[in-house]
Amino acid sequence: MIKIFKITAFLEGISLLLLLFFAMPMKYAFDLPIFVRTIGMAHGLLFIGYITIAIMLKMEEKWDVKKFTTICLASVIPFGTFYIEKKYLRSA
Repeated sequence: MIKIFKITAFLEGISLLLLLFFAMPMKYAFDLPIFVRTIGMAHGLLFIGYITIAIMLKMEEKWDVKKFTTICLASVIPFGTFYIEKKYLRSA
């Protein structure tokens, strides 16, 4: 389950960066909202998967509330999931 979470976290992090640094500028600078729709949908699904797997791992790995909260909050911060992978999931 940790391996699936690491892959999901990586993809979720990439999708957030693409959304913020590619899709949003394309929408507002060049009036091309299609990128926000497509990348935004992928990011939304990956975000739901990330949180769902985090909840499952919280129970399975018996994470404390602080670790679980940190892992969940990192999903909304650019580069946050990469930090989580390095700090909490590297040894897994």
